[in-house]
Amino acid sequence: MNLKEFYYDLPKELIAQDPLADRSSSRLLVLNKKSGSFRHDIFRNITDYLKSGDCLVINDTKVIPARLFGTRTDTGAVIEILLLTRRSDTDWECLVKPGKKARKGCRLVFGNDTGAQAHLTGEIVDVLEDGNRIIRFEYDGIFEEILDSLGQMPLPPYITHKLEDKNRYQTVYAKHDGSAAAPTAGLHFTEELLDRISSMGVKIAHVTLHVGLGTFRPVKEENILDHKMHSEFCMITEENADMINSTRRDGGRIICVGTTSTRTLESLADDSGHISASSKWTEIFIYPGYKFKITDCLITNFHLPESTLLMLVSALSSKDIIMNAYSEAVHEKYRFFSFGDAMFITDSEI
Repeated sequence: MNLKEFYYDLPKELIAQDPLADRSSSRLLVLNKKSGSFRHDIFRNITDYLKSGDCLVINDTKVIPARLFGTRTDTGAVIEILLLTRRSDTDWECLVKPGKKARKGCRLVFGNDTGAQAHLTGEIVDVLEDGNRIIRFEYDGIFEEILDSLGQMPLPPYITHKLEDKNRYQTVYAKHDGSAAAPTAGLHFTEELLDRISSMGVKIAHVTLHVGLGTFRPVKEENILDHKMHSEFCMITEENADMINSTRRDGGRIICVGTTSTRTLESLADDSGHISASSKWTEIFIYPGYKFKITDCLITNFHLPESTLLMLVSALSSKDIIMNAYSEAVHEKYRFFSFGDAMFITDSEI
């Protein structure tokens, strides 16, 4: 399967730079995954397309302010750090730039210029094959509190505007710290909208997948089957697994909010679609031809051309139907990517 099959032309002005004042006022393209018929709507009207007995699956990961700026203690050079994966209480795998100034043994100070009363210091203790660094941090107090004070939200590279409110790159149900990027399909939900959905008789199940920066890593292989996926940690509790299993047993639909919830369920479910309380690191790659074990419908944002996320979305419907829907969204000037509009891929007639 050729990478170019997932390319589409996107005018730069359609890339959303700022979140809307009202989360639920985003536009919504409702798409039938089999026929390709569609309808334009507003996200808060998602309730019109849900029904009692459905189960909405949300990813309750919380984005950490993972972007830090450190100063080398010997030269004063500024180095940007992006926390990726926590290896221990003190050690993190990090993306750093410029890499040439971040050699093994380099010591960094964060929080002020002198280092005398620094909130946080660190040393690069290893350089990995892919160029990432292992940084061992030294600090007094609680690391998460220090990070909240010093860190910035790790916005995707296509967002150039400054985010005034950190919470706008966070879902209203974010709970478990660990993501380097937001599960953006969930950004459209408000607490009020979730209450309305629940009052309809729709169950709301939680999963956790900590989103890594591999989400934004471009596919470079011409044959997409040669692409190696990044690894992300995911989990589900017994209570939420039971909720999903009972929904399926009673004939309800499993509606994933975002590609991260989808990847979690498809990674943790067995071949029959049954899911048990568990956790694992997943490298699942979903592309057209994949047979879904548990996911029926999907609420998702509009993704980058030639991305693994666009391939996953295409797998739930068909490449031609999805690419036609994207063409329609471009024509109608939908807002794209993390702070953009949404699409509901459903099995119901439109």
